[in-house]
Amino acid sequence: QLVESGGGLVQAGGSLRLSCAASGRSFSPYAMGWFRQAPGKEREFVGAITRNGVTVFADSVKGRFTISRDNAKNTAYLQMNSLKPEDTAVYYCAARIASFGSTSSNRYDYWGQGTQVTVSS
Repeated sequence: QLVESGGGLVQAGGSLRLSCAASGRSFSPYAMGWFRQAPGKEREFVGAITRNGVTVFADSVKGRFTISRDNAKNTAYLQMNSLKPEDTAVYYCAARIASFGSTSSNRYDYWGQGTQVTVSS
């Protein structure tokens, strides 16, 4: 089970840190991904982190977002800086039984329930 937290309302230019806590199984074998879905749009890839901590990001968030993981705490994090109104969406974390993440949502095995991020202009 994956549980996201940390969403909320923030002004443009602000920051938020989302957490994704895993329970019920060891966290370390999984690659983790973050996706988001804005109203009326398809779910899109935000970024991913491999088992060993290598990260990759969508161009739209590169340089503003970072991903980290703490295997001892079974938790992954999405740090979002310099937020823009177009970052407004429900953010989801996902886990994949693999070394590497994927930009494709259908390659992930487990999903969180999502957390709302709203960026005001």
